[in-house]
Amino acid sequence: MSTLTAALPVLVLGAAWCVHTVWMVRRLRTARRDPLTGLWTRDTFTRRARRLLRNRHAVVLLADVDHFKQVNDTHGHAAGDALLAATAARLAHAVGHGGTVGRLGGDEFAAVFIDRDHTAPDRLDTLARILARPVHGAPQVHTTVSLGWVRAADHHGEELPGLLRRADEAMYAAKRSSSPVHRARFGRLLASVAGRRPGRRGAA
Repeated sequence: MSTLTAALPVLVLGAAWCVHTVWMVRRLRTARRDPLTGLWTRDTFTRRARRLLRNRHAVVLLADVDHFKQVNDTHGHAAGDALLAATAARLAHAVGHGGTVGRLGGDEFAAVFIDRDHTAPDRLDTLARILARPVHGAPQVHTTVSLGWVRAADHHGEELPGLLRRADEAMYAAKRSSSPVHRARFGRLLASVAGRRPGRRGAA
């Protein structure tokens, strides 16, 4: 038996293992991404966000699409999916490679980015206007997006869950106000707002 013939089973097994490894890596990457928007899923977003929060210039942002049910009811679920995908792409572009964006579920998104030059208020006002633009190729599909944000340095020692709750409160304050962007208040957290959909722009 030649050396090549003897080595053939080993080579075949090695090639099969390489193919399997590539397949597993691709599956793992897919599992970490939301299939509709391509954003990180909750668990992966959480891990990445916690790393970013080590930076004292970190900002935590929550975004919730207004009137989302109305968009689905009026234009169909395909239009709603297009709106979510457009919102995700615009958020990711605004945050950039130095931050992270995730889809928490439904029409709610979260982001953490680094604001070294303290321009977050202006950046988020611009982002709110961008998010309100119609979906490309579907001018009838558009709505506003409520944004709530908090600067991590304002609440020293508070971890991601608490900062997300503060951003959540601020987001619902934006829904009740005349501005789509609201910064989290200082002081104690209010009662949980989970499940509430109040606001000037209607229920999500």
